[in-house]
Amino acid sequence: MLLPDKSVLTSLLRRYRLWERMVLADPHDPVARRRLEDIAYTLCVLMGRRTVQEAIIEAERYLAAGRTVPRTVERGKG
Repeated sequence: MLLPDKSVLTSLLRRYRLWERMVLADPHDPVARRRLEDIAYTLCVLMGRRTVQEAIIEAERYLAAGRTVPRTVERGKG
């Protein structure tokens, strides 16, 4: 299975949350609602999920899994 680029996914999650706040502030703004829906769709496709809530949970899990501290290479053994 292909996995999305983590920087792209981080950017999408950030944009989703931004547009979500904008829609909550003005629920009748068609531009904000459409942008939120577009980003939600993209998240669902990238994460292979049917709902945006599932996609967000999966994206956060995927991003958190990559935050381990890398092991350093011992000197003289590289």
